[in-house]
Amino acid sequence: MSSSIIHRFFFPSLNKTFFLRLVLVGLTCFLLFGYILIPLRIQGHSMEPTYQNGSFAFCWRPQYLFSQIERFDVVTVRFTGRSVMLLKRIIGLPGETVEFRQGNLYVNGKQIDEPYVHHHSDWNLAPRIIAPEHVYVVGDNRGTAMSRHRFGQVRIDRIVGGVLL
Repeated sequence: MSSSIIHRFFFPSLNKTFFLRLVLVGLTCFLLFGYILIPLRIQGHSMEPTYQNGSFAFCWRPQYLFSQIERFDVVTVRFTGRSVMLLKRIIGLPGETVEFRQGNLYVNGKQIDEPYVHHHSDWNLAPRIIAPEHVYVVGDNRGTAMSRHRFGQVRIDRIVGGVLL
């Protein structure tokens, strides 16, 4: 078979319109999945049982363009660089006092029910006032020692977006 016959058989409609569409689809995917709906691979157990180690989710960056951050939102927090992001749950808002007593969460002295926490702990954390422009974040899996978790106050501008399953 000559190359022109193979070309016509496998690529019958290759023309400028096809390549233009291909470039537009590629550019759209790059922008969508690079800046708006960022795919995440969950590594670690800090958000179990809500998000399992090895599973996938998406960071929805526009989530807080038209709405306020609320307690119990699961967010993506940028810790270092562009690629290191952690999933955490917001448990305290600016100006509030957060503490743990025998694994129970207290906000402004009132115990908060956390139905998403399945492994209660014996965490004890003295009351902390959340600074302006900060939120307090922690993972859902509280079955391990506090020293093995990354949590605490985070500047709001470090929050990349909300999380979609």
